[in-house]
Amino acid sequence: MDIRAIIMGLAFALMWSSAFSSARIIVADASPLFSLALRFLISGLLGVAIARLMGQSWRLTRPQLFATVLFGVCQNALYLGLNFYAMQTVEASVAAIIASTMPLLVALASWLFLGEKLKPLGVLGLFAGMLGVAIIMGARISQGIDLFGIALCGLGALALAFATLAVRGATSGGNFMMIVGLQMLVGSGILFIAAPVFETIHINPTMPFLLAFAYTTLVPGLAATLIWFLLLDRIGPIRAATFHFLNPVFGVGVAAALLGESLGVLDGIGVLVTTVGILAVQLSRQPAPKST
Repeated sequence: MDIRAIIMGLAFALMWSSAFSSARIIVADASPLFSLALRFLISGLLGVAIARLMGQSWRLTRPQLFATVLFGVCQNALYLGLNFYAMQTVEASVAAIIASTMPLLVALASWLFLGEKLKPLGVLGLFAGMLGVAIIMGARISQGIDLFGIALCGLGALALAFATLAVRGATSGGNFMMIVGLQMLVGSGILFIAAPVFETIHINPTMPFLLAFAYTTLVPGLAATLIWFLLLDRIGPIRAATFHFLNPVFGVGVAAALLGESLGVLDGIGVLVTTVGILAVQLSRQPAPKST
């Protein structure tokens, strides 16, 4: 893994983790599904326009088209839609930790259903990761956390894990910015339909809302997604997913710094155990170095 890939991975992890705190600010002043649909519409149109200026084509390969639709549905409409809805009652740090289990879910599903061999280090990592989440959830449940919101975050993580497994190898062939823009428009269309069904649409255009909306649209929404696709193409999904081990730490850190969310002793232990578990799983899935 070269230095450029490392910088890209660190940038993606920080951007991705910060999205939960900015989302928490947004849903305090706007209905979650409608605001997310609006964000995807703006990000998607910007992405497509930039792609055209870069000379990228509308014509996608069949695997790229499949990835565009699937990620639009699973990542944008389901994963982010469910998380935005949940963060009306769930703290950003908790949502970030649950979402960070995605690589654990991918590794577990690959092991159980796809016949992928998992080394002893990976098995230990799975148990450690789940134990860390259990420690955090146990502490928060005793404090009266909203279980419905937690369930929505969990379903979102499952949707993203499914999409990740389903689109293996579908990012090759270029046109990355076009794919990013189109998959956001897919998610936007679904959420514009869902919003009036599940919520009362409202927007209170306060300054925190406007700043958080602009940041979420441009940075986690557009820049982080593009960096992720480029990273997948550069080093492959297994190596790229290693950077997810930073998400619990970054997510909790940003929420504490930006929103003042408290972090108890059990939370700190749980974050540490989850982070080590994710790292262990990803290291166990790294391909063995080729002999010369």
